[in-house]
Order: sequence, then C-alpha cells, then structure tokens
Amino acid sequence: MTPFGARLRALREARGVTLKEMAAALQVSPAYLSALEHGRRGRPSTGLIHQVNEFFGLIWDDAEDMARLARLSHPRVTLDTSGLSPEATELANLLAARIRRLPPDVIREMRRLLGE
Repeated sequence: MTPFGARLRALREARGVTLKEMAAALQVSPAYLSALEHGRRGRPSTGLIHQVNEFFGLIWDDAEDMARLARLSHPRVTLDTSGLSPEATELANLLAARIRRLPPDVIREMRRLLGE
C-alpha cells in the first residue's frame, strides 16, 4: 500500500463511502481505485488528486498533504546513483535488497533522519 492509497482508503472508510460510489463520482473504475489504494498503480495524476480533494472537501493543509502523499507514492522506485559516491550506491542497493525485512521502528527512524 502507498501513503496516498492508505490515506485515500482511510478517508473513504471514515466517511462510509464504498469503492463503487467513489469511483462513480470520480468517473474512474472501482478496479482502478482499488489498485490505487493497494499500491498496484503508480502515483495518481494531479487531476485525480484535485478530484479526490473536492470529493472529500479537503482544503488548505489537508489538500496539500494529499498532494504530498501522492508525490511519495510511486510503488516502484528507481534510484539513479550515477555520479554519487560508492557509499551512496551501496546504500541504495542495500536498501533495495533489505527494505521488505526492515521493522517499522527502523523505517520510522530512517524517515526521521531523512526529514520526512
């Protein structure tokens, strides 16, 4: 699941909106919304983010937070370390190899260190 997908699902469930109802309102398929929520689709378009914000009546900080989460929600990340130090390339490869096994507290600490 991506950060945007998790927030989308939480908003939808908190407001009692079904996947089918929301898909109809946004003029997308329920399968697409489901894939977006579960991280099987890439980050949503700016237009869809705007539609979601309007659908839920999100403004200001909440709307910007949805856009921020969308930017951080590409499920297949590519890191280009060309021109960086060997240590940076090694770090990128170690993270790629081990991210699925990292405990939540380590992930939280890494996010804190990286400023997110």
